[in-house]
Amino acid sequence: MAFWNKLFGGGNPRHVDYYNEGLELLADKNFHEALTSFRLALKQSGGDTVILQQIAICYTRIGMMEEAAKTYRHVLHRDASAAGAHYGLAFILLNSGDPEGAIQHFEFFLACAPDDPEASSHVDHARATLAGLLGNPSDSLPAPPPPDELF
Repeated sequence: MAFWNKLFGGGNPRHVDYYNEGLELLADKNFHEALTSFRLALKQSGGDTVILQQIAICYTRIGMMEEAAKTYRHVLHRDASAAGAHYGLAFILLNSGDPEGAIQHFEFFLACAPDDPEASSHVDHARATLAGLLGNPSDSLPAPPPPDELF
């Protein structure tokens, strides 16, 4: 894509939109290639937390959970209100056997979750998962979404 165009001389050599290229590759489930594009976008942007979260998603999708958790923590160090980082880290902690840490990040996510239709399924899932962790019998956990829908 843009990387190959730049390498072989096609396209606009002054500006390559590695971020959007990474999003397209991620949507096509080309996780390693998306990771490369996001890393190049990060190099151009100087540490953008949105790009870092996309990198963490790629790490999660290719099974590099420690790197994903480390990246989410780096995002939270830069921006403690980054809802997506809290959401991703909560599920990593939950799946790695740290329910207390997961609870903390689910609560942070719900406190700063975006109020838009795109995020509503994530908010509902986080609420239900948190209720299950806290033992709230009035809320039952839905069936977990496929891995592609977690992030």
